[in-house]
Amino acid sequence: MTSLTLPTSPLPTEPSTTNPDRRNWMLATGALGAAGALATAVPFVASVAPSERAKAMGAAVEVDIGDLMPGQTKTVEWRGKPVWITRRSPEMVEALAGQESKLVDPQSQREQQPEYAQNATRSRTPDVFVAVGICTHLGCSPTAVAAGTSNPSLDADWAGGFFCPCHGSTFDGAGRVFKNKPAPTNLEIPPHYFAGANRVVIGEDAA
Repeated sequence: MTSLTLPTSPLPTEPSTTNPDRRNWMLATGALGAAGALATAVPFVASVAPSERAKAMGAAVEVDIGDLMPGQTKTVEWRGKPVWITRRSPEMVEALAGQESKLVDPQSQREQQPEYAQNATRSRTPDVFVAVGICTHLGCSPTAVAAGTSNPSLDADWAGGFFCPCHGSTFDGAGRVFKNKPAPTNLEIPPHYFAGANRVVIGEDAA
């Protein structure tokens, strides 16, 4: 008897992991996944870094005052406020004395300054004055006016200080408000300390 032999087909085999097309597809997929992970990570890193607005609202500001000559003032921003840093001359320091009877709070007893600025100069050291440059009346910005000015809004014996042109409030060279003026209190002294002979940190009391 003649036997009947049926044709056979080769058994299906598993795709080779070395197939070039499959390898390319796997590499492309992995690259896309890595790119997605990186795209997710970058915004997260950016979100934990402090923004400029956050720093302006509370972070301390370090200022180099090595270029300030006696009589000069540098203005910086802290918490969205202008802060004056003045290098006082010996004459400016001397002019702070003898005006107590004209001032609302000559001994700086109210809370417009830290304890270390509750003195006649309202400062850590007599030669460097740090103050928020905002009038305590309605928030206007006073201007520095030297002694001997011809400004008719100021007294003839004006010894130097700050004048608010909005409503006429006047402050001496330590930011102490004169009597019978719209501003009720002295200018604010922010917390600050010296990080070196010519570096002032505004916004903190100590390192």
